[in-house]
Amino acid sequence: MKTVITILLTFIGYATFAQANLDDYKYIIVPKKFDAFKNMNEHQTSTLIKYLFSGKGFTTVYDDQLPEDLKFNRCLGVIADLQDDSTMFSTKTIINLIDCNDNIVYSSMQGISKEKQYKVAYNEAIRESMRSFNGMNYSYSGKNEKNEAITVSYKNDVKKLDPSSAKKVIEAEKEMADMPVKKEATVVSEETEKTQYYKDRTPVASNIKKAEMDKPALKSLEVNKSAIKDIWYAQATETGYQLVDSSPKVRMNLMNSSTENVFMAKTDSKNGMVYQKDGTWVFEYYENDTLVKEELNIKF
Repeated sequence: MKTVITILLTFIGYATFAQANLDDYKYIIVPKKFDAFKNMNEHQTSTLIKYLFSGKGFTTVYDDQLPEDLKFNRCLGVIADLQDDSTMFSTKTIINLIDCNDNIVYSSMQGISKEKQYKVAYNEAIRESMRSFNGMNYSYSGKNEKNEAITVSYKNDVKKLDPSSAKKVIEAEKEMADMPVKKEATVVSEETEKTQYYKDRTPVASNIKKAEMDKPALKSLEVNKSAIKDIWYAQATETGYQLVDSSPKVRMNLMNSSTENVFMAKTDSKNGMVYQKDGTWVFEYYENDTLVKEELNIKF
């Protein structure tokens, strides 16, 4: 009985210590690309972690969208780093919170999933790791805003600004912001438990090319010249994806097939298939016994 009480008191003490540590930080910074992966937001890990931390009461920001005070005082936030300890047979994750001096201030429990599909497995393992933050009742203490020196740290590049200098820089940037300049489009992110994706409003050059004529199938092959110019954004569903435009409106439903990058496709009036060819997504369907190819601009 004494052993059980001792273990319980030790756990409560550790949880209280972790709570006090995290209360010292105003922000949790979520990288859009974790070191464990090759691609940005691979398996939707970044949007999922940001969504889960926000749901637990933390103020979360992406690493390329830092608020003004965090830019000049890097120690206001901790970076959420995804530690991937996966093996051939299971997916294992730990979430570490790292401060401006590259010290780990908190490590979550290890989340484990036996799922074979990577996206499902990481989703399950990350959610289990995030259980470590349940019941913390996080409340920012404002401790790091009282430091005499403001520290800006990006890994090995550390600079210090005294408060007066930092204030002058902030005021100068505000004056620059008031000047009439050409506005640059920004990246707007949306993360919910059902739909997690990036919505990039930055104007981009069209990558739509004229479709090549293939050998006619049945009657003839007709290339739809009114190719879609706007970007359709892919949102994951239970059977595949739904494609929405910027309004947002569902324009097409994609259902998984047994072949990679080949989907069964359905719109309000058409049924066909969507596949990737030479880096371009193509919607192929029949219209009055005529095979039609239509190029799509899809962003996953």
